[in-house]
Amino acid sequence: MTANGEKRAVGRPRRIERRQIVDTARRILQEEGVAALSMRRVAKEVGATPMALYHHVRDKDELLMLTLSGTAATVPRPDLPEDPRARIVATAVHMHGVLREMDWVVDVLGLGDLTDKGALWMTEEIVDSCVACGLTPEQAVHAYRTIWYVVYGALVFARAEARRAADPGRRPLFASLLTPEDAGELPRLAALADHWEETTAAYDVAEQVRKVVAGLLP
Repeated sequence: MTANGEKRAVGRPRRIERRQIVDTARRILQEEGVAALSMRRVAKEVGATPMALYHHVRDKDELLMLTLSGTAATVPRPDLPEDPRARIVATAVHMHGVLREMDWVVDVLGLGDLTDKGALWMTEEIVDSCVACGLTPEQAVHAYRTIWYVVYGALVFARAEARRAADPGRRPLFASLLTPEDAGELPRLAALADHWEETTAAYDVAEQVRKVVAGLLP
């Protein structure tokens, strides 16, 4: 009611677009990670109610898919070698390099069967090149998954190492677990404990992918 007793005019709800929703979700993911993203949080950021968001996006999984969509297209495709073995390695290394620069994408992919359709060319290249090297299509899919586990695993551990490095007061877990008394049962690990961090820091993803591919192909 106004001061003179008249009813206050009710304005229309603020109009929101799907693009605005997706851009907001991507910003939250980039700045704070997957754990910070919720439909309620996005609704608050765009000045709408959670119910209004559901008119544009079915659920959080669809929102995550929409944030991934088009991500791969922002990165130019590399020139790949003709040799299928070298092509597999180059594609896998490119995949690792792209995801290393997009931490939030690594987190989203870890939630399950979510991907950017525009990134599937890398899967196609690896599977097709595996077939060109003599694998059956089924074997090629298994080989691709093994390569992906190497790439994704390296990214996850790199994230963990970065978190440890950002906290100077945190002792390295591996080194803190071992004592001189463990040398009898774990002699190799005990001997490596003092320079384990330096050894793992020298891990070369490209070199390891090449070795894995050599073992997978006939």
